Amino acid sequence: MKVFLKMPGNMPTQRLIMLVLSLLVVLFIMGMLLMSRLNLDFAQQAMAELRQRQIIDTFEANLDRINAHHLKMEQHTVGLARTGELFQRLRQGGGNSAQLERMLREGLQDFPDAHGSGVWYQPDTFAPGPVGVIAYRQGADILTTRASSDFTERDWYRRLLDQLGSPAMGELRHFHWTAAYFKRRIDDVVISLSTPMRDASGRMLGIVSTDWLADDIIRLISGVEVTPGNFSFILDSENRNLSSLARAENVERAQQLMEAITAAQLQQAVPAQDQAIPVTASPAMQQQTLEVAGEQYALFYATTEAGMVFGIGVPQAEIDAVLLPMRESNLRIVALIGSILILLSALILYMIAGTLRQLRNLYTDPLTQLPNRERLLVDLRRRPSASLVLMNIDGFKEINDFYGHQCGDHVILTLSARLQDYLQSQPLSGSGRLYRMPADELAIWRPGQADEARLVRLAQGLQDLVGSLRVQWEEHDITLRVSMGLASTRMPDGEKLPAERLLPSANIALEHARLAQVGYRVYDPADRARENYEHNLVWANKLKLALEEDRLVPFFQPIMNLASGRIEKFECLVRMLDEHGEPISPAMFLPIARKIRLYRSVTRCMIDLSLQWFATNSYEFSLNLSTEDLLDPDLHDFIVERLQDRSLAERVIFEVLESESIENYEPVRLFIDRVKVLGCRVAIDDFGSGYSNFEHLLRLNVDLIKIDGSLIRQLDTDSNAMTLTQGIVRFAHELGLQTVAEFVHSPAILAQVRALGIDFAQGACIGMPANALVTEVVTVDSLKRPD
Repeated sequence: MKVFLKMPGNMPTQRLIMLVLSLLVVLFIMGMLLMSRLNLDFAQQAMAELRQRQIIDTFEANLDRINAHHLKMEQHTVGLARTGELFQRLRQGGGNSAQLERMLREGLQDFPDAHGSGVWYQPDTFAPGPVGVIAYRQGADILTTRASSDFTERDWYRRLLDQLGSPAMGELRHFHWTAAYFKRRIDDVVISLSTPMRDASGRMLGIVSTDWLADDIIRLISGVEVTPGNFSFILDSENRNLSSLARAENVERAQQLMEAITAAQLQQAVPAQDQAIPVTASPAMQQQTLEVAGEQYALFYATTEAGMVFGIGVPQAEIDAVLLPMRESNLRIVALIGSILILLSALILYMIAGTLRQLRNLYTDPLTQLPNRERLLVDLRRRPSASLVLMNIDGFKEINDFYGHQCGDHVILTLSARLQDYLQSQPLSGSGRLYRMPADELAIWRPGQADEARLVRLAQGLQDLVGSLRVQWEEHDITLRVSMGLASTRMPDGEKLPAERLLPSANIALEHARLAQVGYRVYDPADRARENYEHNLVWANKLKLALEEDRLVPFFQPIMNLASGRIEKFECLVRMLDEHGEPISPAMFLPIARKIRLYRSVTRCMIDLSLQWFATNSYEFSLNLSTEDLLDPDLHDFIVERLQDRSLAERVIFEVLESESIENYEPVRLFIDRVKVLGCRVAIDDFGSGYSNFEHLLRLNVDLIKIDGSLIRQLDTDSNAMTLTQGIVRFAHELGLQTVAEFVHSPAILAQVRALGIDFAQGACIGMPANALVTEVVTVDSLKRPD
């Protein structure tokens, strides 16, 4: 992403500072190179050759030992295969599985390196139908058992038939070594070696296999000793690591080493697992360096005859131990020169830190590195003639709520980068500029006056640009739409608009565009009153029609009990459905409902519909009441009349908005006392959003506190929010009140909420509002309640 930042200030001074810093960097590099050329060649070469020869000899001896074991395993498996072929020839069509069990038992007794073995005949080769017999060790005993008759249908058996089906030219026997896997029968990890059984004509009779226990593999390679801190390992064909580190005392260090070896992909030279692996000479030893937790290791490795990777890791420090005195001398010189460089750098940085910090903080957005609102205000004061586009991302809050704030940041970054490229490609782009405004807004400043036609063309071009942009987030395509407000110092009526009025004028045009649900509007002072009136009239008619056509419906947001991890409550939220059945946010029609006195009808409709929803289940549910509702005695009677069913009333929670002013407590307390007699409970909603009036808690006899999302959403980033939330939770618990965290939008916030001892949680991380009762938590495994 290309972001161009133009900062005010004395440019020659800035260039001089950058030149000094560049010289310091060059000086540092030259000093390091000079010190690195100190005469250590002889000592390094001597030690390197000695240790290298020692390690190679040890490595080759142990590789031969492992290959010898592979050969013994293959010879043992071939012996079982020949015996199985003989049994088939002698007893074709009437074979006795007891003989197979005896063969496998005696084979394990004679070959203690194997942990188990098995023989599987194709249908109608040894006896009618398929025959499979398995033997394995259990302590000092050898147990045998018959395989299930459907083994020929199993994926593992079919894969082995494919892999062992056709021998390579000139091969008498060929083998297949599996990767390490967990064998349920013996409750342990093994590597299996398989070879086919064939009759005289070469027809496949079945398969025999031998199991090599992972613990035996680790014991086999654990005897390798080069230096005190060396380790050895074997990687199977799927890069699973069997290592002497499994027995290390320092478990954390051993785990880091094993993960680093696995990530190095040393087995890439090994043939793919779906190929039969012939017995061939092992490839030459290879070497590479591995760095783990700041410590370097020399890895020596090669492919075994079974297609695995055997390797030895030796700490580089132990190889280079003889060079320590010389290196200590080098370090003293490095420390001296480094100290001088640090002092010089600190002096220069002290000089420039104040200027750069002020410029960055005052004039630069930290996310996009674009100039911010303060920079725009400065530019507007400097240029008397200009035009301005203020752009707002539609539905940005929903994107944040659904995908999380990281996705929201990604959207801002992607859109700003695309707009920056667009501006650079346009005529006069060098004089135009993109700004990051607060929240989800961006601004485009263009020099010179522009008439309405030019502004319209600009807006249409920007809409086409945004409409063609597809934002990718976690394999999801997010389509963006924007609303824009445009203003110019030359207004449509020909009057002159002061440059400092461009921003508020563009903001007014943006609000008009959003209210009218159109893509853009050009600022015209004459349209303001008329547009507000038209907007109110349109939405008043829509609301009346929705009430008549029963298109006001409740949506339900789940609330999770943090102790049990289950959904136990729902908050009922009003939505209007448009003519196509799509929900409309209450922010679009509730303010109009208050103005035209339809708010009471909306509240009654919500209460009736919500009671109907929950009359047939056992969930608790909450209904929001405004101050206007609490002061309406007719609504009180309506609610009491609807809650005569006590079993239903005991599941109702009335939420009182904390941020709304309550000046007359007497009728409010009267309503609360009436519904609490029926078994209902009362919650203070959005607690902490404004002034957090604790008088509400003391005078209204509430049962729950819903902590506002403005605090919860910042728990993992704002220490002040954490402190305030802790105080609210502690205060609530001391009063015996339950607490609910709103706007729990991410796993990190959910973890913080749990740690604070909050009782319930709701938000995007638990579930979004829906027109059905969603009783399953939408979170991933990391959000599930721990055992």
